[in-house]
Amino acid sequence: MEHDNVQNNLNISPKKLAIIAESLYLVNLLILPGIAFFILAWFYLKHEMHSELAGCHLRQTFSASIWAGMLLLLVNGVIILAGGYNSAYVWMIVISYFTICHSILVILGIIGLVKAIAGEKFHYPFIGPSF
Repeated sequence: MEHDNVQNNLNISPKKLAIIAESLYLVNLLILPGIAFFILAWFYLKHEMHSELAGCHLRQTFSASIWAGMLLLLVNGVIILAGGYNSAYVWMIVISYFTICHSILVILGIIGLVKAIAGEKFHYPFIGPSF
């Protein structure tokens, strides 16, 4: 009961929460990695059950952010296995990652933001309807 009162006092619509979730996902990828993730995690923990629309976008962006972080760790692991950061292969791996993986994550975030603005649910590929 107390949790519902907090949500009602914040006066955030489900559509606005969905837009916030998608925006924080993009900010995490492009501008403030880490900081935006922790803000997104706070929104996820506080508002995941707010509504079907907001919950969908919060679950998807939170999960996609975790996947993006794991992908980044994987790329760093590949760089280290390829000879470290002084290796000739470093830039090939970094450019490939940003051209393929990071760009796809950003494009999916933009599509998710457009869906949130339209008030529609969006499910990231490979993450699915829920996790």
